[in-house]
Amino acid sequence: MSFPKIILPILLLLLVGAGYYYYNGQSQKDTTADLKTTIKKGEFKIHVTATGELQAKRSEKIRGPQGMRAAGIWNTTISDLVTEGTVVKKGDYVATLDRTELENKIKDAGSELEKIETQLEQAKIDTAIDLRGARDELINLRFARQEKVLQVEQSKYEPQMVIQQAQIDLERTDRDYSQLTNKYSLKQEQAEAKISEINALLKQNQNKLDLYMKLMEDFIVKAPKDGMVIYARSWNGKKGPGSQVSSWNPTVAELPDLSDMVSKTYVNEVDISKVKKGQDVEIKVDAFPNRAYTGSVIKVANIGEQLKNYDAKVFEVTVQVNAVDSILRPAMTTANEILTNIYDDVLFVPIEALHNDSFSYVIKTDVGKVVKQEVITGSSNDNEILIEHGIKEGDEIYLTKPSDADDFPIVLIDQKIKDDIKRKQEEEAQARQAKMMEKLKNMKDEDLPTTKGGDDVIIIMN
Repeated sequence: MSFPKIILPILLLLLVGAGYYYYNGQSQKDTTADLKTTIKKGEFKIHVTATGELQAKRSEKIRGPQGMRAAGIWNTTISDLVTEGTVVKKGDYVATLDRTELENKIKDAGSELEKIETQLEQAKIDTAIDLRGARDELINLRFARQEKVLQVEQSKYEPQMVIQQAQIDLERTDRDYSQLTNKYSLKQEQAEAKISEINALLKQNQNKLDLYMKLMEDFIVKAPKDGMVIYARSWNGKKGPGSQVSSWNPTVAELPDLSDMVSKTYVNEVDISKVKKGQDVEIKVDAFPNRAYTGSVIKVANIGEQLKNYDAKVFEVTVQVNAVDSILRPAMTTANEILTNIYDDVLFVPIEALHNDSFSYVIKTDVGKVVKQEVITGSSNDNEILIEHGIKEGDEIYLTKPSDADDFPIVLIDQKIKDDIKRKQEEEAQARQAKMMEKLKNMKDEDLPTTKGGDDVIIIMN
């Protein structure tokens, strides 16, 4: 094979590779050069976004057994619960609580009652026997006294000593009879007290058994009004069969007022300083992404807490839902955009266009050349940031940093201008704070639902 035939294919491959590298590099360079935007003025909104959960602002609790503590039952288990979403009428079955402990108490109380009744019968028999014996003694002593009386009468013609002996015997018999009479009365009182004590114990145990029997009926929970059953959430998830009901809070259902709903949300500690009572909120429900509702912040917690699935501490924020919509249900997840501030006719740039070294700057074209222009920034949202000074409307800036950006000249802002703008920013912040405080004066305090460890089932009224 000749040398030209070998070298020619190699040269063609090299030319093709060089061409590809050149055009691909040029294409990337053009793409980078095209990543620019022109500065415009407009409305700038700052939001804090947080996920929340719908709750009824007011609700009527449906309670289970009220006498659990009196019966010595501190906890019981939901053994059965109607399917979530079941529509019920007033008086319809909702849930059954586990009655095993109560049934054992009824059994024990019944056995104790039988034991006491036996004791009462035995006490009555013993009393009857004792009193009969005492009465027999009294009768015998009465006959003996009559004999002593006859002896005294017969001895009146006897010597004085015989007469005195007969009288002494009569007096001794009278004393014995009096003592036996008193003893009989005491035995009667003792027997009556013993029987009264047993009767009191019998009544006490009968009342306890009656309480258990009445409580047994309350372990079947029924709906007090028409509605649709929806399971509630507690601190460890949804309630259902197997969940515990406490005697201190025996609520097993609620009747929420769906005409007045709130969204309970948690805001990261980094953003909580921006959130104030009275701020407007846009609310979207995950189940219905095409619908949006308006709302307002009605409560901001003063103390943060560490919750499961949150990396940092969070603060509880309650948002009032302004709209009434029949599709809204408690426990639905919401996306809340809290409008913390709004600026009219201002300059702002995408956050990716702002760069930081020892100062903040953007890369812009200035009279045919590219420079690093120092800027003074203001507030920001998730995507953009306000520019207080350094650029003007119509300027063209780079969205990404060019590869040769280190060679661009730097244009700095005069220090006096920086100080003036900083002072102006502080004054505007104070004015916004004063305006917010004035708005808060016109807002009433809200009575809000408590949900820590919330209870069991929710019944929604139609």
